[in-house]
Amino acid sequence: MGTTKESISPELKTWIEKQKVFFVASAPLTADGHVNCSPKGLDSFRILNEHQVVYQDLVGSGVETIAHVQENQRLTIMFCAFDGPPKIIRLYGKGEVITKSHPDFESLHSLFKPHTGLRSYIRLQIHRIGDSCGYSVPLYEFKEDRDVLDKWVAHKGLDGVQEYIDTKNKHSIDGLPGITH
Repeated sequence: MGTTKESISPELKTWIEKQKVFFVASAPLTADGHVNCSPKGLDSFRILNEHQVVYQDLVGSGVETIAHVQENQRLTIMFCAFDGPPKIIRLYGKGEVITKSHPDFESLHSLFKPHTGLRSYIRLQIHRIGDSCGYSVPLYEFKEDRDVLDKWVAHKGLDGVQEYIDTKNKHSIDGLPGITH
């Protein structure tokens, strides 16, 4: 059933690029901290090479992934097939938070559709790729991307989004540092 892969093959790259949603999992080092699993979408994922991927980290109510990656770099990204043959892929590796002050920010920025709600990019250096069956994952049909975040960001405006990030994304729920300037 489950296998491991050395790198992202051309076939796996094609499959990943067809997925409409992915999940990001992270955790703090403390034993009583909260494990986080967060769904992502909106064409916010790119494969940089066979061992490295990146996604747009858009504004949200929490800042767990950023806080965890800044603390310990541990990150898992999971894709699962909701249509077609069953399949689950997990990308395990070391994450890095890329903010506007990072030298790689602009080159990553050019790979994506601009989002006013962009907080950072999360880049993953992959050290393990796990492939499993997904036999129990239900079939779903993709209808369309939601536009709720874009509308919320447009209503808030640049200053309002920045104020939200500054007040709501300073710390994780476990008190770890989140977005800092």
